[in-house]
Amino acid sequence: MINDDDTAGAGDTFISHLVELRNRVMRASIAIIIVFLCLMPWAGNIYDLLAMPMMVALPEGSKMIATGVITPFLIPVKVTLLLAFLIALPVVLYQAWAFIAPGLYTHEKKLVAPLVVSSSLLFLAGVAFCYFFVFGMVFKFVNEFAPKSINVAPDIESYFGFVMTLFIAFGVTFEVPIVVIVLVRMGLVTVEKLKEVRPYVIVGAFVVAAVVTPPDVMSQLLLAIPICLLYEVGLLIAPAFARATRAPEEVSDQA
Repeated sequence: MINDDDTAGAGDTFISHLVELRNRVMRASIAIIIVFLCLMPWAGNIYDLLAMPMMVALPEGSKMIATGVITPFLIPVKVTLLLAFLIALPVVLYQAWAFIAPGLYTHEKKLVAPLVVSSSLLFLAGVAFCYFFVFGMVFKFVNEFAPKSINVAPDIESYFGFVMTLFIAFGVTFEVPIVVIVLVRMGLVTVEKLKEVRPYVIVGAFVVAAVVTPPDVMSQLLLAIPICLLYEVGLLIAPAFARATRAPEEVSDQA
């Protein structure tokens, strides 16, 4: 027979968790909004910074165009909001960690915290790599390939969509070490097996690079080579991470 007091206690606990989640989400949202409002006066400059790789590649005196009525306002606002999220990311991650940490065991905290921090840093590293190295080569290739009879004037909305696609592609591919570490830690695959399939991973990296990047060899290499290198990094770190985050019962079983 189910005790009414137990049912009421479970309901109260569930509601308290929902309230806690709401509070954490609100704090994270407030942090993003505050940063966004502080950055808004410089929204145009922020977009100019994002557009700099393209502007450098375009012929001197060329500019982008805006075909929509409110596009010149809307696109810089979107870029500023994304930048505000990245700046406030430590606060967002802290709120997420503060919500889940009380329900984790000590060895689980050792597992989650490093993964959250490292995955965020790797994603940002992928975005930075794309912006500082890939864009310059890609845009230079595209504009040099364009016929002389064409006046290259990219639309700012199309440019925004293109760079966001590449940002996400490079950010996600830089998560390869995390994927390797998680697979090994969960026992789904061994490091030895991952080393055996290394040739297939290399081929897969070049296939992904050919699909995601523009059709020039340089940009494909700039994506495929980091994937391969990060895969090797994951193979090196995975055994040590698995040992450091073992549960007490796992340690006693192996003793």
